[in-house]
Amino acid sequence: MKLKLIEKPSAENIGKPLQPCSCGSVAGSGRPVIIPKWATGTYETVIGPVLSVSTALSRLDIWEHFKCRTTSYRNSYIVPPGLYAVGSPDTNSDVLVSANYKYSFDCLRSELSGMNAWLLVLDTKGINVWCAAGKGTFGTAELIRRIGSVKLDRVVAHKKVIVPQLGAPGISACQVTKATGFRVLFGPIAATNLRSYIGAGYKASSAMRTMPFTCIDRLVLTPMEINPAMKKYPWFALAVLVFFGLHPSGILFKEAVLGGMPFLLMGLLAVMSGAFLTPLLLPLIPFRSFALKGWITGLAMVAAATFFIPGGRTPDTLLSAVTWLFFPAASSYLALQFTGSTTFTGMTGVNKELRASIPLYMTVCAVTVVLLAFYKINHWSGL
Repeated sequence: MKLKLIEKPSAENIGKPLQPCSCGSVAGSGRPVIIPKWATGTYETVIGPVLSVSTALSRLDIWEHFKCRTTSYRNSYIVPPGLYAVGSPDTNSDVLVSANYKYSFDCLRSELSGMNAWLLVLDTKGINVWCAAGKGTFGTAELIRRIGSVKLDRVVAHKKVIVPQLGAPGISACQVTKATGFRVLFGPIAATNLRSYIGAGYKASSAMRTMPFTCIDRLVLTPMEINPAMKKYPWFALAVLVFFGLHPSGILFKEAVLGGMPFLLMGLLAVMSGAFLTPLLLPLIPFRSFALKGWITGLAMVAAATFFIPGGRTPDTLLSAVTWLFFPAASSYLALQFTGSTTFTGMTGVNKELRASIPLYMTVCAVTVVLLAFYKINHWSGL
């Protein structure tokens, strides 16, 4: 479908909302876009029409949020970067900065009901504010570039932008001010506190600066840790069944199932302990290291399976050694993946832990292969 840019606004229409139409232009995006369901139309400004954003989340939005939490749908869940209008903003209205990950964008706009504001969306490559700040896409250079591309100095009379606190690691306020003249105000952590923050004269209380990260907060993140692991589980199961079923005369189905069942069970428990239980019980598990937390949880799960679950114990000494060695390490590795989702660590800590843990995981895998090879040789020699 061929799109056509909306005509430039006339002087008398600036600051007035227009009716929804089939296409529009996001100021600063550099390209025409189809008006999405979360926009109510276009809003005239001195730099041209921008999309007017709804503050009400639709059923489709909520369904998409669920998919973001449970599938890889989040990898392409974006809005075009640029300038947007909420309500009927004017030259004195606040400018709120967000990422172009639509879930972040939705969390912000849904808290602005009854307010008049400008939303300045940065190109974070579809990554949320916190992670993008760590990666550098929610950063100083992008904020400077976006302020210039939307001609923000012509849209508003004041010289300030409100950046979410979680984006602070990526933003140098003094560099932004030096390059654009705009002062950066770091708002509260949660968008739910924005109204109170603005009403208090752009001052945040200690509660607004604190990220609680409760059990529920951690729980909603676990599907995105479990899903990637479970996608690889069939390959693990296939390798286990082939290994135990492999016989000089061919693949024996009965041997594969009976011999591999304890390992298949342990594999599932390792996923649950590393990707579910460790995040859920994070503050209660000893040590600061995520690798150690996951290893402790993995040991507990192996112990529970070995002593309390029928079929969890393997009679062979070599296989028993593999069980106690490999599966707690697998749980540890999966728990380590959760570092990017928490407030418990920073980029420096993550890199340090990865440098220490990855060689250990590789060593465990190598020793596991050797032990399994010895087991198979002993097993075949006894036939």
